[in-house]
Amino acid sequence: MPFSEIISMAFQNIRANLLRAVLTLLIIALGIMALVGILTAIDGIAFSLNDNFSGLGANSFSIERKWGEVKSNRGGRRQKAGESISYRQAEEFKERFRFQATVSLSFWATSLATVKYNDVETNPNIGFVGVDENYFQVKGMNIEYGRNFSLNEVMDGQPKVVIGQDIAKKLFNNKPEKAVDQLVTVGSNRYRVIGVLASKGASMNNSNDRAVYAPLLSVKAIYGTRETDYAVLVAVKNATDMEAAQSEASGLFRQIRGLRPGQEDDFEVFASDSLVAILKENTTNLRLATVAIGLMTLLGAAIGLMNIMLVSVTERTREIGIYKALGATAKSILYQFLVEAIVICQLGGIAGIFLGILVGNLVTLALGSSFLIPWNWILLGFTLCMIVGVLSGFYPALKASRLDPIEALRYE
Repeated sequence: MPFSEIISMAFQNIRANLLRAVLTLLIIALGIMALVGILTAIDGIAFSLNDNFSGLGANSFSIERKWGEVKSNRGGRRQKAGESISYRQAEEFKERFRFQATVSLSFWATSLATVKYNDVETNPNIGFVGVDENYFQVKGMNIEYGRNFSLNEVMDGQPKVVIGQDIAKKLFNNKPEKAVDQLVTVGSNRYRVIGVLASKGASMNNSNDRAVYAPLLSVKAIYGTRETDYAVLVAVKNATDMEAAQSEASGLFRQIRGLRPGQEDDFEVFASDSLVAILKENTTNLRLATVAIGLMTLLGAAIGLMNIMLVSVTERTREIGIYKALGATAKSILYQFLVEAIVICQLGGIAGIFLGILVGNLVTLALGSSFLIPWNWILLGFTLCMIVGVLSGFYPALKASRLDPIEALRYE
């Protein structure tokens, strides 16, 4: 019997027992939907968190002065700071670093600044930070109202600032959008507000919402000293290039610091990609747990399908006897019932995959991530449906193929 005819007969038998086939199909569809849906949601959450972590510096590294421990006179240990990173060294690194990355320079001047607008004044606990034009991009900070500093404003050290959300709400009566283009006083100096940051919350006891950012040279002129330590932060465009970028940055900074070959580094390169590593490990465990739960669900569906196929063999015993009397081989009968089970599973799989993608993406869209098509999980769904179809249909098909045609024709 041609294989195309076997498939055609399988569809005919499914249509003849449509309600039973649909119920079986739904059991499989629900199992696949749960599996694909949860895996898609996990992928969406992982991508969303990865983007957020990248914005928080997960794809970046910093160059800092080296800290070491030395013994004190009383036998204890205390920290000793290495030579600070000067503005000249930081600026030279920014100009000479040619890797596919963005370099930002900054200087945290004080955490005790006061910001004033007309008669409204903040508490003296505001951070005042000198930044360059790349700072907000590298740190993953978004400007909700207004704009970022231009290169000319940074190079000229113009008296302009970008302020945090909490400060704008405090000074402008919970209407932060009105802060743009207004004059505020930071300490004893007046600045024009050109932007207001989107709220980001506190991190490591520092709140970006309670900080004022001004061009680096402007802050340097007021707070800079010979001992001022400038922060160098490098954001790599591709996370896979982190090691190469760190190696190149370390070599370049050794030249800038004037270190001789074999001399120990007097600075440290700190990578902040551990968040991504933790995320990958946790999501891998979640995926494995989801697959295990999905397999248990599909095991129940497989048992149900096998039971229905055995009932179908019993109901169609006389039909099988007629097929054999007309010349159908045991192999043809086996293929017919096996294909029927696989077709039911694959139809259920298609429905389950479609619903799983829909449900999974509803979760990802609710979290602010983009729509995604999980090709790996689609392939997994089809593969599992094929396995379930073969395992569930093989024994009933084998039983049907071994029926004696004479006894089958006598069956009522």
